[in-house]
Amino acid sequence: MLLSAGPDKTAATDKSAIMVQPREQSIIMIKILGRIPRSCCVAVSGGVDSMAVLDFLRRSHDVIVLHYNHGTEFANHAEEVVKKYCQSYDIQLFVGRLGCEVMPAGVSKEAWWRDKRYNFFDHTFANHLDNRPIITCHHLEDAVENWVFTSMHGNPALIPYRREKYLRPFLTTRKSEFYSWCERKNVPWVTDPSNTNIAFRRNYIRHKMIEHALMINPGIHKTIKKKYNKEQ
Repeated sequence: MLLSAGPDKTAATDKSAIMVQPREQSIIMIKILGRIPRSCCVAVSGGVDSMAVLDFLRRSHDVIVLHYNHGTEFANHAEEVVKKYCQSYDIQLFVGRLGCEVMPAGVSKEAWWRDKRYNFFDHTFANHLDNRPIITCHHLEDAVENWVFTSMHGNPALIPYRREKYLRPFLTTRKSEFYSWCERKNVPWVTDPSNTNIAFRRNYIRHKMIEHALMINPGIHKTIKKKYNKEQ
C-alpha cells in the first residue's frame, strides 16, 4: 500500500447539482444525490468517471483515494496515472494489488475482480479510514445498464444509492459530463482496452443491448433519473 498526506478541506457538499461555466461558455452539470460528507474516500480506477469525481471532490473535500490494481499490463499504467495525480495534489493514496492467486473455476473474471477489489476496500476501511464513507463513481449510464440487466432476470432494480459504507452520489450524472469536466479541467484519465470486449457481460449490455432499449424507450435515462429523484 502507498500513502501520502492529504490536506484539510472545507464544508460538505449538499447540493443536487453543481454548475461550472468555463471561459468557452459551456456549462458542465455534475449532479449529486444526497449529501457528501466533508471527509470521504473515493474509489478511483483511473478511468474518466473516477478521475472526474476525484478532481471535483478534492477541490472542496478532504479526500483519500483507494485504487486497486488488477494485475494486467494496462492496470499498471492506470496505477501510475492515479499515483501521479495524487502526488500532484498531496492526496493520501492506498493501493491494493492482485497477487498470484488463481481464479477459481466457474467464476467470471468480472465477478472475481470485483470481489477482490471490494475486499481491499473493506479491509482498508476497517483498518485505516476512520469510518469515512467510500464514494464510488457510478453514473446514470451504469444505472440504466443495471436496470436493463436486472429486468432480463425478472427483477428490475436500481443500483442502490447507499450500501453500508459505500455511497454512490453521482447516479443521476451522465457520463458525458465527466468527459466534459476532465477535458475542461485538463484532468488525465485512461481508457481500459477491455471496455470494448463484449465477452464481458457488462460490455455486451452497453455495446449491444442499450441501443435497442433506446429504440423502444428513447427517454430511458430520464425514466431512471426520475426514480432516483423520487427516492431522495
